[in-house]
Amino acid sequence: MIQLQTLIENNNRQIKTYTITAIIDSALCVGAGGSSGSLADKPIVRNSESNLLIPGSQIKGRVRHECEKILRGLNWGVSESPNAGRMVIRRDNAPDKFKRSEYEIPGYDNTYHCLISQIFGDPILPSRVIFDDLIYTEEPENLPEVIRPGVTINRRRWTGEEKKLYFLETSPANAKLKFQGQIHIQRSWKPEIPDYAKVLILIGLKQIYALGGSKSAGLGWLHWQLDELENEVKNMNLTEILQFLGRGEIK
Repeated sequence: MIQLQTLIENNNRQIKTYTITAIIDSALCVGAGGSSGSLADKPIVRNSESNLLIPGSQIKGRVRHECEKILRGLNWGVSESPNAGRMVIRRDNAPDKFKRSEYEIPGYDNTYHCLISQIFGDPILPSRVIFDDLIYTEEPENLPEVIRPGVTINRRRWTGEEKKLYFLETSPANAKLKFQGQIHIQRSWKPEIPDYAKVLILIGLKQIYALGGSKSAGLGWLHWQLDELENEVKNMNLTEILQFLGRGEIK
C-alpha cells in the first residue's frame, strides 16, 4: 500500500548530486535492441536528439554488482539480486546472518534489508541513489558512422558459423569521447551508522574498466573522472566508515 506521508517524507530527504564522466579509451558498442535506421544489425543506443549515451541502468547494475562483491568479501550478508523473491528477507524466517540491527530499517518492521539494498533498493525498499544516463553531447553530425563486421563462433568446433556474419555500430575508436551524467544520492536510512554509500559507489565505479558489448574484442574500455565524488569522500570520516565495513563478521 502506498502511504502519502511516506512519499512526502522521502521527497524531503536531502539529495546530493555529483557529476561523473566516462572517457572511452577504445570504441564503444552499447546496442539498442529493436532500433532501426542503420545498416548495422546492432545499432548503438542514442537519445531522442541522436546523442550517443550509456544507459544509467547499465551503470547502476554494474556498480551494484561490484559493491556486492566487496561486501561479500567482508563477510556481510547480501541478498540475492536480481531474484525478487530472495532480495526481500522476511524477519519471521530470516537466515541467522541477516538477524542484525544494521539490517533493520525504521518503518519496515517485517523485513531485513542488507547494506546493498539500503543503497540500491529492493522490491520493498526504494533506492536512495539514481544514475542518470551518461551522454556524449557533441553534435551527432560531427561523429562518423562506424560499422564493424563480426562472425558468430561455434564454441564446440572453434570455427566460424556459416551465414552468421553480422555488423555492429560503434563509436569512433581512440577518440577519447567523454560521456557525462550525474549521480543523485539521498541521505542514509539510518543516520546513527556511518554513511558508507558514497565510499562503496566510488570504489565500485573505479572497478569498472569496460562497458557495453564485445569487451573481449577490445570495445568499451574506459576510465573515469570522478572529481566531485572523490572530493566528497576525502572530507568524510573514512576511518569510522572502514571500521564499520570491517564488522561484517561480528554477530
